[in-house]
Amino acid sequence: MDPSMNPWRYSNDGITVALRVTPRGGRDGIDGVETLADGRSVVKVRVRAVADGGEANRAVMELLARALGVPKARVRLLSGATSRLKQVAVDGDPAKLGEALRALTLEKDK
Repeated sequence: MDPSMNPWRYSNDGITVALRVTPRGGRDGIDGVETLADGRSVVKVRVRAVADGGEANRAVMELLARALGVPKARVRLLSGATSRLKQVAVDGDPAKLGEALRALTLEKDK
């Protein structure tokens, strides 16, 4: 994959990730990278939780924290609280977080 097409952006504090979330997805997991109709790339995430009262958002934050090996407090929703398309910030070493995300999404895209 072309690195410029990564669905995450690096900052001094960590990374910002574009997600497409499927609530009630049958399991919690990261399903790789998808290109939307408008050309943007997103990380596909599914959670068992329902999209009610923030349950799915909480499940997504916990899933990302667990997958990236960071405390839950370092993962926060920036936008998209009521949308399937979300922007999430993960605080930490940007290079390590980017590599972890790349590994998680590449193994799913094979």
